[in-house]
Amino acid sequence: MAIRKKTNKNPPVLSHEFIIQNHADIVSCLAMVFLLGLMFEISAKAAVLFVTLQYNVTIPITELGESINLYHYGIKDVATVFFYMLVAIIMHAIIQEYVLDKINRRMHFSKTKHSKFNESGQLSAFYLFSCAWGASIIASENYASDPTALWKDYPHVHIPFQMKFFYISQLAYWFHGFPELYFQKTKKEDIPRQLVYIGLYLFHIAGAYLLNLNRLGLVLLVLHYFVEFLFHTSRLFYFSNEKYQKGFTLWAILFVLGRLLTLILSVLTVGFGLARADNQILDLSLGNFNVLAIRISVLASICITQAFMMWKFINFQLRRWREHTSPQAQSMKKKPVTGKSKPSRKEKENGVNGAVTSNGADSPRSKKEKSS
Repeated sequence: MAIRKKTNKNPPVLSHEFIIQNHADIVSCLAMVFLLGLMFEISAKAAVLFVTLQYNVTIPITELGESINLYHYGIKDVATVFFYMLVAIIMHAIIQEYVLDKINRRMHFSKTKHSKFNESGQLSAFYLFSCAWGASIIASENYASDPTALWKDYPHVHIPFQMKFFYISQLAYWFHGFPELYFQKTKKEDIPRQLVYIGLYLFHIAGAYLLNLNRLGLVLLVLHYFVEFLFHTSRLFYFSNEKYQKGFTLWAILFVLGRLLTLILSVLTVGFGLARADNQILDLSLGNFNVLAIRISVLASICITQAFMMWKFINFQLRRWREHTSPQAQSMKKKPVTGKSKPSRKEKENGVNGAVTSNGADSPRSKKEKSS
Protein backbone atom coordinates (compact mmCIF):
# COMPACT_ATOMS: atom_id res chain seq x y z
CA MET A 1 0.00 0.00 0.00
CA ALA A 2 1.53 3.26 -1.13
CA ILE A 3 1.92 5.92 1.49
CA ARG A 4 0.87 9.34 0.35
CA LYS A 5 3.11 12.19 1.37
CA LYS A 6 1.44 15.09 3.04
CA THR A 7 1.72 18.25 1.06
CA ASN A 8 1.44 21.67 2.54
CA LYS A 9 -1.12 23.57 0.51
CA ASN A 10 -0.29 26.87 2.17
CA PRO A 11 2.80 28.53 0.65
CA PRO A 12 5.59 29.48 3.06
CA VAL A 13 5.37 32.97 4.49
CA LEU A 14 8.39 35.06 3.57
CA SER A 15 9.94 37.05 6.36
CA HIS A 16 10.31 40.80 6.16
CA GLU A 17 14.13 40.50 6.19
CA PHE A 18 14.00 38.06 3.27
CA ILE A 19 11.81 40.43 1.24
CA ILE A 20 14.17 43.35 1.86
CA GLN A 21 17.22 41.25 1.00
CA ASN A 22 15.56 39.92 -2.15
CA HIS A 23 14.81 43.44 -3.41
CA ALA A 24 18.32 44.57 -2.47
CA ASP A 25 19.79 41.75 -4.57
CA ILE A 26 17.69 42.78 -7.57
CA VAL A 27 18.73 46.41 -7.21
CA SER A 28 22.38 45.37 -6.84
CA CYS A 29 22.21 43.41 -10.08
CA LEU A 30 20.65 46.40 -11.84
CA ALA A 31 23.41 48.70 -10.58
CA MET A 32 26.05 46.21 -11.72
CA VAL A 33 24.58 46.33 -15.22
CA PHE A 34 25.45 50.03 -15.45
CA LEU A 35 28.94 49.47 -14.04
CA LEU A 36 29.66 46.59 -16.40
CA GLY A 37 28.41 48.73 -19.26
CA LEU A 38 31.49 50.94 -18.80
CA MET A 39 33.72 48.02 -19.84
CA PHE A 40 32.33 47.70 -23.37
CA GLU A 41 32.65 50.33 -26.06
CA ILE A 42 29.13 49.80 -27.37
CA SER A 43 27.43 50.47 -24.04
CA ALA A 44 30.02 52.80 -22.49
CA LYS A 45 28.43 55.99 -23.83
CA ALA A 46 25.05 55.11 -22.30
CA ALA A 47 26.52 53.84 -19.02
CA VAL A 48 28.55 57.03 -18.52
CA LEU A 49 25.31 59.04 -18.36
CA PHE A 50 24.28 57.09 -15.27
CA VAL A 51 27.55 56.63 -13.42
CA THR A 52 29.52 59.88 -13.90
CA LEU A 53 28.56 63.52 -13.48
CA GLN A 54 27.57 65.34 -16.64
CA TYR A 55 28.00 68.90 -17.99
CA ASN A 56 31.68 69.36 -17.28
CA VAL A 57 33.07 72.80 -18.20
CA THR A 58 36.75 73.79 -18.29
CA ILE A 59 37.28 77.44 -17.31
CA PRO A 60 40.71 79.12 -17.68
CA ILE A 61 41.80 81.07 -14.61
CA THR A 62 45.22 82.43 -15.70
CA GLU A 63 46.93 83.46 -18.90
CA LEU A 64 49.48 80.66 -18.42
CA GLY A 65 46.94 78.03 -19.32
CA GLU A 66 45.83 77.03 -15.84
CA SER A 67 42.19 76.03 -15.66
CA ILE A 68 39.61 74.47 -13.35
CA ASN A 69 36.84 71.99 -14.05
CA LEU A 70 33.36 73.06 -12.99
CA TYR A 71 29.87 71.68 -13.59
CA HIS A 72 26.36 72.89 -14.26
CA TYR A 73 23.04 71.05 -14.32
CA GLY A 74 20.86 69.68 -17.11
CA ILE A 75 18.35 67.02 -18.07
CA LYS A 76 21.03 64.29 -18.09
CA ASP A 77 21.29 64.62 -14.32
CA VAL A 78 18.06 62.61 -14.10
CA ALA A 79 19.96 59.48 -15.22
CA THR A 80 22.72 60.10 -12.67
CA VAL A 81 20.20 60.60 -9.87
CA PHE A 82 18.53 57.31 -10.86
CA PHE A 83 21.79 55.34 -10.63
CA TYR A 84 22.74 56.76 -7.25
CA MET A 85 19.20 56.12 -6.05
CA LEU A 86 19.96 52.42 -6.64
CA VAL A 87 23.17 52.85 -4.65
CA ALA A 88 21.18 54.42 -1.79
CA ILE A 89 18.80 51.44 -1.75
CA ILE A 90 21.77 49.06 -1.53
CA MET A 91 23.37 51.04 1.30
CA HIS A 92 20.02 51.14 3.10
CA ALA A 93 19.79 47.34 2.95
CA ILE A 94 23.40 46.90 4.14
CA ILE A 95 22.91 49.13 7.20
CA GLN A 96 19.62 47.42 7.96
CA GLU A 97 20.94 43.85 7.73
CA TYR A 98 24.41 44.16 9.27
CA VAL A 99 23.78 46.81 11.93
CA LEU A 100 20.17 47.53 12.84
CA ASP A 101 18.76 43.99 12.61
CA LYS A 102 21.50 42.67 14.91
CA ILE A 103 20.77 45.35 17.51
CA ASN A 104 17.03 44.68 17.26
CA ARG A 105 17.53 40.97 17.98
CA ARG A 106 19.44 41.80 21.16
CA MET A 107 17.11 44.50 22.44
CA HIS A 108 13.81 42.67 21.74
CA PHE A 109 11.88 45.83 20.83
CA SER A 110 8.15 45.90 20.34
CA LYS A 111 6.82 46.36 16.81
CA THR A 112 6.34 50.09 17.32
CA LYS A 113 9.83 50.67 18.70
CA HIS A 114 11.32 48.28 16.15
CA SER A 115 10.04 50.41 13.28
CA LYS A 116 11.07 53.71 14.85
CA PHE A 117 14.49 52.38 15.83
CA ASN A 118 15.14 51.33 12.23
CA GLU A 119 14.02 54.72 10.96
CA SER A 120 16.23 56.65 13.37
CA GLY A 121 19.17 54.35 12.70
CA GLN A 122 18.97 54.90 8.96
CA LEU A 123 18.49 58.65 9.24
CA SER A 124 21.25 59.06 11.84
CA ALA A 125 23.78 57.46 9.50
CA PHE A 126 22.62 59.59 6.57
CA TYR A 127 22.54 62.86 8.51
CA LEU A 128 26.00 62.27 10.00
CA PHE A 129 27.52 61.51 6.60
CA SER A 130 25.78 64.41 4.82
CA CYS A 131 26.55 66.89 7.60
CA ALA A 132 30.27 66.01 7.59
CA TRP A 133 30.42 66.09 3.78
CA GLY A 134 28.59 69.41 3.52
CA ALA A 135 30.69 70.98 6.27
CA SER A 136 33.88 70.01 4.42
CA ILE A 137 32.58 71.72 1.25
CA ILE A 138 31.69 74.86 3.22
CA ALA A 139 35.18 74.93 4.73
CA SER A 140 36.96 74.36 1.40
CA GLU A 141 34.91 77.05 -0.37
CA ASN A 142 35.24 79.55 2.56
CA TYR A 143 31.49 80.16 2.81
CA ALA A 144 31.64 80.36 6.60
CA SER A 145 34.41 82.98 6.70
CA ASP A 146 32.78 85.10 3.98
CA PRO A 147 28.95 85.08 4.24
CA THR A 148 28.68 87.43 1.24
CA ALA A 149 29.73 84.48 -0.93
CA LEU A 150 26.18 83.15 -0.53
CA TRP A 151 24.87 85.81 -2.93
CA LYS A 152 27.95 87.43 -4.46
CA ASP A 153 28.45 86.81 -8.20
CA TYR A 154 24.99 85.28 -8.59
CA PRO A 155 23.94 83.27 -10.60
CA HIS A 156 26.20 80.45 -9.39
CA VAL A 157 25.78 78.43 -12.55
CA HIS A 158 29.16 76.69 -12.45
CA ILE A 159 29.84 74.71 -9.30
CA PRO A 160 32.73 72.45 -8.21
CA PHE A 161 32.62 68.67 -8.46
CA GLN A 162 31.99 68.11 -4.74
CA MET A 163 29.08 70.55 -4.71
CA LYS A 164 27.31 68.91 -7.66
CA PHE A 165 27.96 65.39 -6.38
CA PHE A 166 26.53 66.44 -3.01
CA TYR A 167 23.26 67.63 -4.57
CA ILE A 168 23.00 64.57 -6.83
CA SER A 169 23.48 62.34 -3.78
CA GLN A 170 20.90 64.25 -1.75
CA LEU A 171 18.27 63.99 -4.48
CA ALA A 172 19.07 60.30 -4.98
CA TYR A 173 18.71 59.52 -1.28
CA TRP A 174 15.34 61.17 -0.87
CA PHE A 175 14.02 59.66 -4.11
CA HIS A 176 15.00 56.24 -2.77
CA GLY A 177 12.48 56.82 0.01
CA PHE A 178 9.60 56.13 -2.39
CA PRO A 179 10.51 52.49 -3.21
CA GLU A 180 11.48 52.00 0.44
CA LEU A 181 7.85 52.58 1.39
CA TYR A 182 7.13 49.30 -0.40
CA PHE A 183 10.27 47.47 0.69
CA GLN A 184 9.68 48.31 4.36
CA LYS A 185 5.98 47.43 4.18
CA THR A 186 4.93 50.83 5.50
CA LYS A 187 1.42 50.96 6.95
CA LYS A 188 -1.19 52.59 4.74
CA GLU A 189 -2.06 55.19 7.36
CA ASP A 190 1.60 56.25 7.57
CA ILE A 191 2.18 56.58 3.82
CA PRO A 192 0.63 60.10 3.39
CA ARG A 193 2.81 61.53 6.16
CA GLN A 194 5.89 59.85 4.72
CA LEU A 195 5.14 61.24 1.26
CA VAL A 196 4.90 64.76 2.69
CA TYR A 197 8.07 64.15 4.68
CA ILE A 198 10.03 63.06 1.58
CA GLY A 199 8.37 65.58 -0.72
CA LEU A 200 9.39 68.58 1.39
CA TYR A 201 13.03 67.55 1.23
CA LEU A 202 12.93 67.04 -2.53
CA PHE A 203 11.10 70.33 -3.06
CA HIS A 204 13.66 72.42 -1.17
CA ILE A 205 16.78 70.59 -2.38
CA ALA A 206 15.69 70.57 -6.02
CA GLY A 207 14.61 74.21 -5.74
CA ALA A 208 18.01 75.33 -4.48
CA TYR A 209 19.72 73.26 -7.18
CA LEU A 210 17.60 74.44 -10.12
CA LEU A 211 17.45 78.11 -9.08
CA ASN A 212 21.25 78.20 -8.68
CA LEU A 213 20.90 78.92 -4.97
CA ASN A 214 23.20 75.98 -4.29
CA ARG A 215 25.43 77.83 -1.80
CA LEU A 216 22.54 78.94 0.39
CA GLY A 217 20.94 75.49 0.10
CA LEU A 218 24.17 73.79 1.17
CA VAL A 219 24.54 75.90 4.31
CA LEU A 220 20.89 75.48 5.31
CA LEU A 221 21.03 71.72 4.73
CA VAL A 222 24.09 71.28 6.93
CA LEU A 223 22.47 73.36 9.67
CA HIS A 224 19.25 71.39 9.45
CA TYR A 225 20.96 67.99 9.24
CA PHE A 226 23.01 68.67 12.36
CA VAL A 227 19.88 69.31 14.42
CA GLU A 228 18.14 66.26 12.95
CA PHE A 229 21.17 64.07 13.63
CA LEU A 230 21.07 65.08 17.29
CA PHE A 231 17.36 64.26 17.50
CA HIS A 232 17.59 60.79 15.98
CA THR A 233 20.72 59.94 17.94
CA SER A 234 18.93 60.94 21.15
CA ARG A 235 16.01 58.76 20.17
CA LEU A 236 18.31 55.77 19.65
CA PHE A 237 19.73 56.24 23.15
CA TYR A 238 16.22 56.65 24.52
CA PHE A 239 15.15 53.29 23.07
CA SER A 240 18.10 51.60 24.75
CA ASN A 241 17.43 53.38 28.06
CA GLU A 242 14.13 55.20 28.61
CA LYS A 243 15.63 57.31 31.39
CA TYR A 244 17.77 59.14 28.83
CA GLN A 245 16.22 62.59 28.30
CA LYS A 246 19.14 65.04 28.15
CA GLY A 247 19.60 64.65 24.41
CA PHE A 248 16.03 65.77 23.73
CA THR A 249 16.53 68.87 25.89
CA LEU A 250 19.60 69.88 23.91
CA TRP A 251 17.80 69.10 20.67
CA ALA A 252 14.88 71.37 21.67
CA ILE A 253 17.24 74.31 22.23
CA LEU A 254 19.15 73.77 18.99
CA PHE A 255 15.90 73.23 17.08
CA VAL A 256 14.71 76.74 17.93
CA LEU A 257 18.14 78.24 17.18
CA GLY A 258 18.25 76.36 13.89
CA ARG A 259 14.95 77.84 12.78
CA LEU A 260 16.11 81.35 13.66
CA LEU A 261 19.45 80.94 11.82
CA THR A 262 17.64 79.54 8.79
CA LEU A 263 15.37 82.58 8.61
CA ILE A 264 18.25 85.02 9.17
CA LEU A 265 20.44 83.50 6.44
CA SER A 266 17.53 83.26 4.00
CA VAL A 267 16.43 86.87 4.48
CA LEU A 268 20.03 88.10 4.39
CA THR A 269 20.79 86.24 1.15
CA VAL A 270 17.53 86.53 -0.79
CA GLY A 271 15.96 89.61 0.76
CA PHE A 272 19.06 91.83 0.92
CA GLY A 273 21.96 90.34 -1.03
CA LEU A 274 20.14 89.35 -4.23
CA ALA A 275 17.68 92.26 -3.98
CA ARG A 276 20.59 94.75 -4.25
CA ALA A 277 22.30 92.98 -7.14
CA ASP A 278 22.40 94.63 -10.56
CA ASN A 279 21.15 91.66 -12.60
CA GLN A 280 17.41 91.90 -11.88
CA ILE A 281 16.34 90.25 -15.14
CA LEU A 282 14.98 86.74 -15.67
CA ASP A 283 17.34 84.98 -18.08
CA LEU A 284 16.95 81.21 -18.37
CA SER A 285 19.90 80.84 -20.74
CA LEU A 286 22.24 82.38 -18.15
CA GLY A 287 20.51 80.71 -15.21
CA ASN A 288 19.55 84.02 -13.66
CA PHE A 289 16.36 83.82 -11.57
CA ASN A 290 16.96 86.99 -9.59
CA VAL A 291 13.58 88.67 -10.04
CA LEU A 292 11.14 89.93 -7.43
CA ALA A 293 8.49 87.24 -7.96
CA ILE A 294 10.96 84.37 -7.53
CA ARG A 295 12.64 85.99 -4.53
CA ILE A 296 9.27 86.40 -2.81
CA SER A 297 8.36 82.80 -3.63
CA VAL A 298 11.63 81.49 -2.20
CA LEU A 299 11.32 83.48 1.00
CA ALA A 300 7.65 82.58 1.39
CA SER A 301 8.42 78.88 0.97
CA ILE A 302 11.18 78.98 3.58
CA CYS A 303 9.25 81.11 6.06
CA ILE A 304 6.07 79.03 5.81
CA THR A 305 8.03 75.81 6.29
CA GLN A 306 9.92 77.17 9.31
CA ALA A 307 6.71 78.54 10.83
CA PHE A 308 4.98 75.20 10.39
CA MET A 309 7.91 73.41 12.03
CA MET A 310 7.80 75.76 15.01
CA TRP A 311 4.02 75.37 15.31
CA LYS A 312 4.33 71.58 15.46
CA PHE A 313 7.23 71.86 17.89
CA ILE A 314 5.36 74.19 20.26
CA ASN A 315 2.24 72.00 20.18
CA PHE A 316 4.32 68.97 21.06
CA GLN A 317 6.09 70.72 23.94
CA LEU A 318 2.75 71.96 25.33
CA ARG A 319 1.32 68.46 25.12
CA ARG A 320 4.28 67.07 27.04
CA TRP A 321 3.97 69.83 29.66
CA ARG A 322 0.28 69.03 30.20
CA GLU A 323 1.08 65.35 30.59
CA HIS A 324 3.77 66.10 33.18
CA THR A 325 1.58 68.48 35.19
CA SER A 326 -1.65 66.49 35.05
CA PRO A 327 -3.04 65.26 38.44
CA GLN A 328 -2.79 61.66 37.28
CA ALA A 329 0.90 62.03 36.43
CA GLN A 330 1.59 63.70 39.78
CA SER A 331 -0.17 60.91 41.68
CA MET A 332 1.80 58.29 39.79
CA LYS A 333 5.04 60.02 40.75
CA LYS A 334 4.10 60.19 44.45
CA LYS A 335 2.73 56.64 44.64
CA PRO A 336 5.38 54.20 45.89
CA VAL A 337 6.18 51.20 43.75
CA THR A 338 5.04 47.97 45.42
CA GLY A 339 5.36 44.40 44.27
CA LYS A 340 6.59 43.38 40.87
CA SER A 341 3.81 44.88 38.80
CA LYS A 342 4.84 45.68 35.28
CA PRO A 343 3.47 48.44 33.04
CA SER A 344 1.24 47.41 30.21
CA ARG A 345 2.53 46.97 26.70
CA LYS A 346 0.84 50.18 25.58
CA GLU A 347 2.51 52.14 28.39
CA LYS A 348 5.91 50.76 27.44
CA GLU A 349 5.47 51.85 23.86
CA ASN A 350 4.07 55.30 24.60
CA GLY A 351 6.11 56.06 27.72
CA VAL A 352 4.92 56.79 31.25
CA ASN A 353 5.83 59.12 34.11
CA GLY A 354 6.91 61.92 31.82
CA ALA A 355 8.92 59.77 29.41
CA VAL A 356 9.06 60.79 25.79
CA THR A 357 6.17 59.22 23.93
CA SER A 358 6.44 57.29 20.69
CA ASN A 359 3.86 59.63 19.21
CA GLY A 360 5.89 62.66 20.15
CA ALA A 361 9.57 63.35 20.43
CA ASP A 362 10.67 59.89 19.34
CA SER A 363 8.62 60.13 16.16
CA PRO A 364 10.18 61.96 13.19
CA ARG A 365 6.86 62.38 11.46
CA SER A 366 5.56 64.79 14.07
CA LYS A 367 8.52 67.00 13.28
CA LYS A 368 9.96 66.02 9.93
CA GLU A 369 6.98 66.55 7.71
CA LYS A 370 7.66 70.22 8.12
CA SER A 371 11.33 69.93 7.29
CA SER A 372 13.01 72.54 5.23
